[in-house]
Amino acid sequence: MRRYRYRCTVCRTTSPVVHEIEALTAIGEDHRQTLHGGHFPDDEIAGQIDRLGRWYAALPPLATLHARIADALSDLRDIKAMGHYWWASAGATLLIGGSAALVLLVASAAL
Repeated sequence: MRRYRYRCTVCRTTSPVVHEIEALTAIGEDHRQTLHGGHFPDDEIAGQIDRLGRWYAALPPLATLHARIADALSDLRDIKAMGHYWWASAGATLLIGGSAALVLLVASAAL
C-alpha cells in the first residue's frame, strides 16, 4: 500500500498519512487555498513516503530499495500501519545481500 504525505516548509506543518494520491492533492490544494491564498509555498514537498515516514525522493538508492522491499514485506501483515516489522527489514537486507552475492558469483564465473 502506498503512503503519501504533504509538507509545507513555510508553515512547518506536515499532513497526516494518506493512502490515495487524490487525497494528497486535495490536502495540498486545501492548505494552499486556506493559508497561502492559492500561492505555492517555497520548498513545498508532497510525495510518497515509506512506512517509517521518510520521503523516498530524499533517500539514497540503496536505502530506497531496502525501504521499498521492507514496505512490501510489512504490507503482507498489516497494510495500514506504519513502521517496519523486524523480520521485514531483515528479509529486505537478506534479499539485497543475496542478490549482490549472486551477481558477484555470476560475474566471477564469467571471467
